[in-house]
Amino acid sequence: MAKDTKPLEEWNANAQRTVEHTRGVLGQYFTFLEQTLSSYPSGGTEFGEKLKGYAEKNIATAHEYANKLSQAKDLQDVVRIQTEFMQMQFNAFGEQTKSLGEAFAKAATDAVKTPFQQS
Repeated sequence: MAKDTKPLEEWNANAQRTVEHTRGVLGQYFTFLEQTLSSYPSGGTEFGEKLKGYAEKNIATAHEYANKLSQAKDLQDVVRIQTEFMQMQFNAFGEQTKSLGEAFAKAATDAVKTPFQQS
C-alpha cells in the first residue's frame, strides 16, 4: 500500500510559509525597536550613552538569535542555538553590569563633588 505524501508536503509548505512570515514580522519589529531606541536621547552622560549602547546591542543580538533559531533544522539545532545564546547573554550581562556600575559610580561621585567645588 503506497502512502500519500501530499498532506505531509502541504504541511511542510505551510510551515515554511509561516516561518518566513514570522521572520519578516520579527525583522520589522526589531528594526522598529532599533530605530526608536537610536532616536531616543541618552542624556549626554557616560552612563546614559552606555545604557543606550547596550540596549541597542542587546536588541541586535536578540534579532540575530531569532533569525538563527528560525533556521534550525532539528531539535538539536534549537538546543545548540539556545545554549550559545544563553551563554553569550550571561557573559554580556556580567560585562554590562560591571561597566554600568562603574559609570554610575563615576556619575554619582561627580555629582557630589560639583556642589562642593562651586563654593
